[in-house]
Amino acid sequence: MGTFKNRITVTIFDQHYTILGEDEPNHIRHVASLVDERIREVASMSAGLDTSRKAVLAAVNIMDDYVKLQEAHQALLEELNRDKE
Repeated sequence: MGTFKNRITVTIFDQHYTILGEDEPNHIRHVASLVDERIREVASMSAGLDTSRKAVLAAVNIMDDYVKLQEAHQALLEELNRDKE
């Protein structure tokens, strides 16, 4: 495994985490803030759930968005290839 050039401390849902990564610190902070935002959205709709369940639901929502973006990207690539033919 390679060495990570950045060690960034972020706060997600009032917990501090140290993230090791090769990406720029601002990118890491931005990603962490988006995760924090998504967990807080889930928390506002599901106040009775414990933190772990809120985090899992946020992860499911994030992955759903990711899969939909992948599918849309693939559809655009296929359309582009059709246009080239």
